[in-house]
Amino acid sequence: MRDQRETVEPFPMQRRGTVDAMRMAGRRSDIHGLVEFDVTEARQRIHDREERTGAELSFTAFLVFCLAQSLEEHPHINAYRDWRGRIVQFDDVDVMVIIEVQTDGKRIGIPHVIRAANRRSLQSIHDEIRRVQTDPDERRQPGLASLAFRLPGPVRRLFFRLPQWFPRRWKRIAGTVAVSSVGMFGTGGGWGITPTNYTLQLTVGGIGQKPGVVDGEIEPREFLSLTATFDHDVVDGAPATRFVQQLKEFVEEPEKVT
Repeated sequence: MRDQRETVEPFPMQRRGTVDAMRMAGRRSDIHGLVEFDVTEARQRIHDREERTGAELSFTAFLVFCLAQSLEEHPHINAYRDWRGRIVQFDDVDVMVIIEVQTDGKRIGIPHVIRAANRRSLQSIHDEIRRVQTDPDERRQPGLASLAFRLPGPVRRLFFRLPQWFPRRWKRIAGTVAVSSVGMFGTGGGWGITPTNYTLQLTVGGIGQKPGVVDGEIEPREFLSLTATFDHDVVDGAPATRFVQQLKEFVEEPEKVT
């Protein structure tokens, strides 16, 4: 006799893409860097801006903006290694982000590519994220994308070979780098480590308060836990470290938040 306390629901078709992506990403030569950024100043500036103008500013947009500006300084990371062993480097930083939206009474995360983020203002990136959250037409998937979820698993998983086979096509479909948030809406610090099909992916963890040193004095500060994942076939440890340091400077000294 069936237990009346259980609930059985069909597996969401969109989740098939997540399963496929994780399975294929597990075959890559990824390295992970777990870092902490002091975001006290950035969050205070965002709050002050909202108080002054009445307009909110997405923290995700701020991170995307900082990521794109950092890749302007380190363009060799905005690249893929193709099947012939060549490095294909792109001028535009197209950032894949997961945006939480309300649909059919449920909150789900959907992928969205912010194109040429390195040539965009912080405000325009924020506005695009908000449009996707509020306008169903902005997040509508093409018919072929919906059809792809119905294909057999081995065929679907071929899609995630595109970064290695055809980097330019992957860029058109899925961008050049990714930002994934696993803890931004929780409290306290903590890192997330996820497989990825990108040369670079930032996994945003939690924000926790701990002592920090400012001008020689110890005071409470807010620290963001961030995981930077690199494809070691494309990026060596030293360039990855220099990129993370550049990103840290942009995040911790947020001159663009005014």
